[in-house]
Amino acid sequence: MTAHTVEYIRYLIPEEQSALFLAAYSRAASHLAAAPQCVDYELARSEEDFQHYVLRITWTSTEDHVEGFRESELFTDFVAEIGPFTGFVEETRHYKPTTVRGTGAAVPTLFAWAGGTEAFARLTEVFYDKVLKDDVLAPVFEGLAAEHAAHVASWFGEVFGGPPVYSETQGGHGHMVAKHLGKGITEVQRRRWVNLLQDAADEAGLPSDAEFRSAFLAYAEWGTRLAVYFSGPDATPPAEQPVPQWSWGSAPPYRAGA
Repeated sequence: MTAHTVEYIRYLIPEEQSALFLAAYSRAASHLAAAPQCVDYELARSEEDFQHYVLRITWTSTEDHVEGFRESELFTDFVAEIGPFTGFVEETRHYKPTTVRGTGAAVPTLFAWAGGTEAFARLTEVFYDKVLKDDVLAPVFEGLAAEHAAHVASWFGEVFGGPPVYSETQGGHGHMVAKHLGKGITEVQRRRWVNLLQDAADEAGLPSDAEFRSAFLAYAEWGTRLAVYFSGPDATPPAEQPVPQWSWGSAPPYRAGA
């Protein structure tokens, strides 16, 4: 997991050239879409003043953009399409995300949908009770600290959009990764962990709707597969990173009548 770079390019396009500008970017977009350094992109137009446009491009990193995309044939083709409009650029800058982030209430976070702090506390209590009784996982968690379940509950809460309790009390993603270094976790253990977590979610009363559970399981699969990698002999610990933020993914929360 890495922090991406967001590039903003602001244009002031004369009204009489707006149709040509949009057509040029419609063609140029195919070169962005083909670039492995490009995560996503969007061209927006001001509602208050139609001459103002902002192009947002998310790059895997500033270096990947400058030293990768800009030195590729895709960039040459991209510029060939939008070159006539470079004289209308007002700003081009790269931005890194800060720790100030979150979502509004239009779509509830997974944390809120699950029931908040209390729900994840129930989840980890039930889960680790199962783990310590399981023949496959009990040896991995031998000598488990009394506060471990609470720490994991705060981790889950933050991952799924809740308050940054884990970051403030334990650290970021690198701190969690460090817990797995050298553990030699096997695929059998990983799969059992995921299965017991799903059983615990049932018993703890977490929402059972398809949308929530698909996102919940997606994170469990992603996180445990990273844990297996970082527990291996050849793993390279990542640079310090923020706690990952998980959302609904392909399917937003289902609401009857919506």
